[in-house]
Amino acid sequence: MSTELASRGRPKAARPARGPGATPRRAFSPGLLFALPFLVLFVLFMLWPLVQGVWMSLTDTSLAARDPSFIGLDNYAEALGDAEMWRTMWHTVWFTVVSTVPLVVVALGMALLVYTGLPGQWVWRLAFFAPYLLPVGVIGLLWGWLYQPDLGLYNHLLRAVGLDGYAWLSDESVALYAIVIATLWWTVGFNFLLFLAALQAVPDHLYEAAALDGAGAWRRLWHVTLPQLRRITGVVTVLQVLASLKVFDQVYLLTKGGPNGSTRPVVEYLYDMGFTGYRLGYASAIAYVFFALIVLASAVQFVALRRREK
Repeated sequence: MSTELASRGRPKAARPARGPGATPRRAFSPGLLFALPFLVLFVLFMLWPLVQGVWMSLTDTSLAARDPSFIGLDNYAEALGDAEMWRTMWHTVWFTVVSTVPLVVVALGMALLVYTGLPGQWVWRLAFFAPYLLPVGVIGLLWGWLYQPDLGLYNHLLRAVGLDGYAWLSDESVALYAIVIATLWWTVGFNFLLFLAALQAVPDHLYEAAALDGAGAWRRLWHVTLPQLRRITGVVTVLQVLASLKVFDQVYLLTKGGPNGSTRPVVEYLYDMGFTGYRLGYASAIAYVFFALIVLASAVQFVALRRREK
């Protein structure tokens, strides 16, 4: 009895105090549990296909053969020497150059128009953004009708003012630019929203200070608004370049890469190699060559943006 009372009377030993930077035990467990579904899906649908694609590019995998064999870097060597692949790569790069500039400039102009207080702003916002919500199948049908040589709206308008119509989608000299116009109408709404959000975040006191200094509307635009939009302009440009490099859907629906392959992008070429020519291994090699070029272009853009910010 005395021993039990003595043991009860003893003070409990104090636990060692944790330092200010110590992490509580099992603090990561709830976060890991919540992130687990995403991690599983990421591994299944991103990492595993990437690894499988790399392995496939090193083999002669074909839809017509069951037992692929390892061939090393032969597919990459063939791809680097493939004139048609470089031709489609050039089409993709040129489409990116021609489409990125108007998709950034026009989106900025649309955002400035809405931000300056046009009457009925909700109508303008809806009109500018609504085309972006349309599926690509609708875009293909709509612009295919607009570009129709005999009954299309554009040729009808040209003939109404005494000009000759164009074979918009079957003339090698204009087909790619016709796709650029359709892409501009379809996707400019997304960039418009990004610019509009950035404009609404510009501090009002900057405009007030410029007005007190006697700056007019154009000076406020050049010396206040545009400098404040420098970062978002860089982000929009990078996103647009990456999106344009992956062009496929609207080209396939409107021209199928024609006429004479003049609008064929590299994504369509690797699609044809893989699912029409049955050469999945070679198509995978083309995909990874293209992926390397996209990574290089992205790195150059990020370096340029960092230097501009400094």
